[in-house]
Amino acid sequence: MAAEQLKIVKDGLWGNNVALVQLLGLCPLLAVTGTFVNGLGLGLATMLTLVVSNVSVSTIRQWIRPEVRIPVFVLIIASIVTTIELAMNAWFHELFLILGIFIPLIVTNCAIIARAEAFASKNSILDSALDGFMMGLGFLLVLVTLGSLREIVGSGTLFANAHLLFGEGAKSMVLTLGENYPGFLLAVLPPGAFIGLGLLIAVKNHLDKRLASPKPAIIGETPAGTPAR
Repeated sequence: MAAEQLKIVKDGLWGNNVALVQLLGLCPLLAVTGTFVNGLGLGLATMLTLVVSNVSVSTIRQWIRPEVRIPVFVLIIASIVTTIELAMNAWFHELFLILGIFIPLIVTNCAIIARAEAFASKNSILDSALDGFMMGLGFLLVLVTLGSLREIVGSGTLFANAHLLFGEGAKSMVLTLGENYPGFLLAVLPPGAFIGLGLLIAVKNHLDKRLASPKPAIIGETPAGTPAR
């Protein structure tokens, strides 16, 4: 993989993660991540929107006049989101009802218009597709992680309602902490979403700090390039 493509992958998943670094799309991120399945459903819809919108913008970027580029980008994104919304309504109707208004609100997600303006309008189709996929995947992973943590702590389950996305056979996927688990109401309420996201950001910042700090020199170790005596 070329250095430029590797940088796109690292930025999307970690260095410039939409949710943990850019702090974009927080409204749906905090609102629907009560369960693993909700987070996965919205994350997949957002990732698909990012990929298709980036490819579309990159394909027609040479024919878009600068004066009208933003309205054109919004029109493209709105068309893609409308198609995804109709598809979810047709094939994943119960999940569509749970996610509700947050599916059409993908149109207003600043991360999507930002990638179209800052990246897809200036780069090739292949790089734009990779950028959209990795940015979407990074956002999806945060949604799934936060949704899983809130579901486990708040309800004592994991993969509840998985059949809404994977079919009736997925009902057996549900894991529980036991019938006597009392649950923790704060975790499934909006304040729990803020606390959970804050903890994820704190963990990321701590790991970044650890990775960036220089390794302490070992006593007696010969520095590189210095001849041993």
